[in-house]
Amino acid sequence: MDENILMPLIIIAVIVIALAILFTFVPVALWISALAAGVKISIFTLIGMRLRRVVPNRVINPLIKAHKAGMNVKTNQLESHYLAGGNVDRVVNALIAAQRANIDLLFERAAAIDLAGRDVLEAVQMSVNPKVIETPFIAGIAMDGIEVKALARITVRANIDRLVGGAGEETIIARVGEGVVSTIGSSNAHTEVLENPDMISQTVLSKGLDSGTAFEILSIDIADVDIGKNIGAILQTDQAEADKNIAQAKAEERRAMAVAQEQEMLARVQEMRAKVVEAEADVPLALAEALRSGKMGVMDYMNYQNIDADTDMRDSIGKLSTDNKDDDQNK
Repeated sequence: MDENILMPLIIIAVIVIALAILFTFVPVALWISALAAGVKISIFTLIGMRLRRVVPNRVINPLIKAHKAGMNVKTNQLESHYLAGGNVDRVVNALIAAQRANIDLLFERAAAIDLAGRDVLEAVQMSVNPKVIETPFIAGIAMDGIEVKALARITVRANIDRLVGGAGEETIIARVGEGVVSTIGSSNAHTEVLENPDMISQTVLSKGLDSGTAFEILSIDIADVDIGKNIGAILQTDQAEADKNIAQAKAEERRAMAVAQEQEMLARVQEMRAKVVEAEADVPLALAEALRSGKMGVMDYMNYQNIDADTDMRDSIGKLSTDNKDDDQNK
């Protein structure tokens, strides 16, 4: 190929490659869009963003949006917020929404709210349009022992000044639940709560439950009231059952002691009988000793035998008559 033709082709290829690298590293299209929107920014600023590892369109597009909304926001502010890990577009949208709603919101506060992990745009929208938080059924027990369940709806509005460091929705729900339980518990009867459920909302609302939170409580409405269990009767039943078990245990203890005492008496009776048998065994020996020593004669011994025989006969007759009476009664 002729050298006169080859050199222009090489020059054209180098120029194309250089332009491709230039347009890849330098966002010329974004620079042209900013100039067309009236945002004065130099091409070297965009190159500096590339060098600082900042995605230019994440900063320039929100800057164009803020400029069109008539807000005085600097490039350095948006770039520093991006480098801090914030959402630049969401912050700018929140600032525009706050400006339209006549809410005094500075960029520094909006950036702090965003870096704190809260959705600043949602907070601004909640300041304009309050949010309704519905609690689960909260159970309380009146003084008459009846369980009352209440469902509350809390209307809150975001407080921009307390979004950083303020408690969230969980704290609001917990405080309202505590207030509902204490209000129901201070009622003399569950019928008072059923007749006047707004007594709960008025009492809870007067306690200033939104202090230290990121919200302002506008109203607390009791949506539903239901009757639960008769806790007082259940507790009394459980107490009666416990008292019965204690009484049964004490009675069983006394019965066991009585049985033990009965067995002890039976053992003593057997012991006494053994002593009687032992004493009766000494009688023949005593008689023999009396006969040998002459203290008792033969006739005395014969009389003793006759008396003993008569006694046995009377015992036999008595047993026979007793058996006959028992048979007659059974008939």
